[in-house]
Amino acid sequence: MQPSNKYYLLIRRFINYFLGPILFAWLSFSIYTQIKNQPNLELSWMRIRSSIYSRAGWNLLVVLLLMIVNWSLEAFKWKLAVSKIQSVSFIKALKAVLSGVSFSVSTPNRMGEYLGRVLYMEEGNRLRTISITIVSSISQLIITLLMGGLGLMFLMQRLQTSDIASTLWIRVILFGVIIGFLLLTLIYFRLAWVVKWFDHLPGSSKYTYLVNAVEEFNATLLLRLLSLSLLRFIVFGIQYYLLFRLFGVDVTWWQGFWSVSITFLVLAIIPTIALVELGLRGEISLKILNLFSQNGLGIGLTTATIWLINLVIPAMIGSLLILSIKIFKNKNERI
Repeated sequence: MQPSNKYYLLIRRFINYFLGPILFAWLSFSIYTQIKNQPNLELSWMRIRSSIYSRAGWNLLVVLLLMIVNWSLEAFKWKLAVSKIQSVSFIKALKAVLSGVSFSVSTPNRMGEYLGRVLYMEEGNRLRTISITIVSSISQLIITLLMGGLGLMFLMQRLQTSDIASTLWIRVILFGVIIGFLLLTLIYFRLAWVVKWFDHLPGSSKYTYLVNAVEEFNATLLLRLLSLSLLRFIVFGIQYYLLFRLFGVDVTWWQGFWSVSITFLVLAIIPTIALVELGLRGEISLKILNLFSQNGLGIGLTTATIWLINLVIPAMIGSLLILSIKIFKNKNERI
């Protein structure tokens, strides 16, 4: 066997048999470090334990169940999107989504999710899946911009009377969100234009196959993806509200929902890494929700619990699933 083939097989075996354990160990250590370094950790755990055993403890169970609903919706959305190039079962799509979470939590704005998801596709379809996954992610971003913009409009009067930002800056941000939403929606429903533009780029002919699949996305499919993204957003809102009730944050449903919408908007705009965004997420939530409630501890506990349930637990599950993946498959593997 040629030396180059031997090195290739060695690399392939390393990825197949060692990438999963390494990722799991690194992710576990990163999560442990992030949680350990949180301020007032002991007080937070004591409050969480006391809340769980209170009459409102059932809220936490519902939030955990909604986490399953949340990622199931995302799995179904991704299953619909990739059906243009490969049929996958719901279980396989769910595994791909969770594996994507395990990669995404340590990359800026969770870009690593593409790597985790493509591992479950057939070898000839993996690169083609990236453009489709981007379209699926854009549908969620459109909903985030829409709901965040609405949140800014509904809470405009409260925000103007606070010290969060000047009235001018709030209006500038709102204007930018509206422009971004309109442009992104136009691109989303005119994907064929994007492909044609890509075709005209110098030297792009040999890469055209990577984006051709998105041309087959019709309006019906795109609207279904948007609908599922909206459902996911509503699930997020319900989770937050249930935890607000659990930890004694006295806000109405609409106050909590629009405050959370603005928080997600800010997180979508600012480049962050999920494993270290807890502090930023908590700071943003505290500033906005302080307009309605002075229970800073409850707001912080809600933010931390959402982070643990919606990101850390799925990421740990995803890293365990990666242990069983063989990225390269070759029945005649010999050196």
